[in-house]
Amino acid sequence: MFIPLHDSNDLKYIKLQWVTWSLIAINVLVWIITGLAGAESEFSNAAVLGLGFIPSVVNDIAELPASMVLVPEDATYVTYSFLHGNLLHLGSNMIFLWVFGDNVEDAMGHIRFLIFYFLCAAAGAFMHGLLLPESNGPLIGASGAVAGVIAAYLMLHPRVRVWVLVLGRIPLPLPAYIPLLFWVVFQFFMVVTDIGGEVSWGAHVGGIVAGAVLVLVFRRSGVPLFDRNIETPKAVVHKSPQPVAEKTAAQAPPAKWGR
Repeated sequence: MFIPLHDSNDLKYIKLQWVTWSLIAINVLVWIITGLAGAESEFSNAAVLGLGFIPSVVNDIAELPASMVLVPEDATYVTYSFLHGNLLHLGSNMIFLWVFGDNVEDAMGHIRFLIFYFLCAAAGAFMHGLLLPESNGPLIGASGAVAGVIAAYLMLHPRVRVWVLVLGRIPLPLPAYIPLLFWVVFQFFMVVTDIGGEVSWGAHVGGIVAGAVLVLVFRRSGVPLFDRNIETPKAVVHKSPQPVAEKTAAQAPPAKWGR
């Protein structure tokens, strides 16, 4: 569909997006640890079963053997989001988090963004379990949490220019609402048409709904929605030259803001 590459949206409240970077680093580290053991290895399978979100287990329809239980059942609402099936799965989630996470963290602050991220992950798992309550397959991946970040970004910065790679080959600078709104609508379409597929569209939808609602209360006081007063990064004031020394300030042409 499209791959985000870069957004023209400077940070305004924080110097570094250390929570976003830390989440990416943890996801990569977990993938390296489990990936080095091999996708079909006993270690990787144990991690997926012990840390993944399994609806039938959480809903008390099935039970994991005691030897496979690594964390309490409720903890899997979050732990599943740090596991990924392959490099493509990991990379697609992390590039979305890299491009959009920093500005959402900026709008909320470090701690609130971390809580927001975990709540979106939990909402994704909850929706997945609601739609497939008897599923024995473990849900893994940061898609639910990242979907919440995307929804929050769309609510905060729909007009920011984002460079995206359309169809994997055409780079275009588009207002964020064009690719992101299309992506959101596509998730809702797929959750209806492909409910039993390999991808958990329900987790995406759960994250989207949570992100759109939570950004309303998690954003800093005074941070507007929908870019009412957007500031273009590195914007400069271009003042008209005044070659005539006698020209007064009242007669001078007004300054123009670069766009």
